[in-house]
Amino acid sequence: MVCFRLSPVPGTGLVLLCLVLGAVSSYALEFNVTDSEKAVCLFAKWQMNFTIRYETTNKTYKTVTISDFSTASYNGSVCGDDQNNPKIVVQFGSGFSWTVNFTKEESTYSIDSISFSYNTSDKVTFPDAKDKGILTVRDAVGFRIPLNDMFRCNSLSTLENSGVVQYYWDVHVQAFVQNGTVSTKEYLCEKDKTSTTVVPITSTAAPSPTTAPTPKEKPEVGSYSVNNSNGTCLLATMGLQLNFTHNKVVSIININPNTTDFTGSCQPRSALLSLNSSNVKYLDFVFAVKNENRFYLKEVNVSVYLVNGSVFSIANNNLSYWDAPLGSSYMCNKEQTVSVSGAFQINTFDLRVQPFNVMEGKYSTAQECSLDDDTILIPIIVGAGLSGLIIVIVIAYLIGRRKSYAGYQTL
Repeated sequence: MVCFRLSPVPGTGLVLLCLVLGAVSSYALEFNVTDSEKAVCLFAKWQMNFTIRYETTNKTYKTVTISDFSTASYNGSVCGDDQNNPKIVVQFGSGFSWTVNFTKEESTYSIDSISFSYNTSDKVTFPDAKDKGILTVRDAVGFRIPLNDMFRCNSLSTLENSGVVQYYWDVHVQAFVQNGTVSTKEYLCEKDKTSTTVVPITSTAAPSPTTAPTPKEKPEVGSYSVNNSNGTCLLATMGLQLNFTHNKVVSIININPNTTDFTGSCQPRSALLSLNSSNVKYLDFVFAVKNENRFYLKEVNVSVYLVNGSVFSIANNNLSYWDAPLGSSYMCNKEQTVSVSGAFQINTFDLRVQPFNVMEGKYSTAQECSLDDDTILIPIIVGAGLSGLIIVIVIAYLIGRRKSYAGYQTL
């Protein structure tokens, strides 16, 4: 854990920022703001990244992903007073600034708005940008939270405005902290209310009848990647087919990579690939490191738009799929099923993923899944052939002995 103690902000006490690195369940950003009596008045920890689409001088468009907050500072973050409301202000990278404003009513407080500024004059981040200068997007949020409650939203949330997409997850925030004590009572966002960690349930009851889905052809294989300040940090190639049951109706969706947007982030011990399209609100693959030398698919979060206008959402953060050594990739060309819950499965085709230690934007040597390993068939075939030969020899021997006994009759 690397902690930075920042200079006092006028009207507040010391601001403590901790960039928590190296833990699977860690938060990319975490900090407290204290008042003049050194009591905590504002607390937040969260993960975020941004994608920015901009026009180049060649009249084409490029997209850049911003996910490196190692240089973050919090100058301007305040607790608030009678004249000013609390706010979080974060500066990072080359000219990026992010601000969250809070307001207070009688029994609630609100996350009022979020602003994000970036500088397209930076030739490293925005090469050949047509328009130069500082651009700002502002989104009204309006989340109302009971006073003395912590706002929690582990699910992925997005804000999209003028070519900028902001992604937030694992959000924990409390403004107007009372008596310097951060609350343990949580107020959940709507996504967290509908998304639950799935625990397998064994039932002996007869299953309810379901409507059979329309058969789907094999999905098209798409290529996805995530970049950070060091280049490409995650690679994924796969065809994806979603199978889910809602109100006894089974549905199948093939992910079309040509109409699917993707983003993600890379941390030392965790990585995220997030997909979204017109009918998939979000599909998150969360990878983690285990035993210091292997990676695996730890978590899947999904939210799908249904034809009746409702949303099907589910999450499972206790998975164990796609296990391979660090420094290698995982590959499975055969159809493979990731069972997220009894109501939701993902079928993968021509899968190859590498969420860590990507070198020069290319896959490392692959560890193949057992479904692709045809070498195990050779000893099985040889063994079956030898067994069949032995059986034939034994049968022939028994028949031969019976004929021998038949040739000697008693006189």
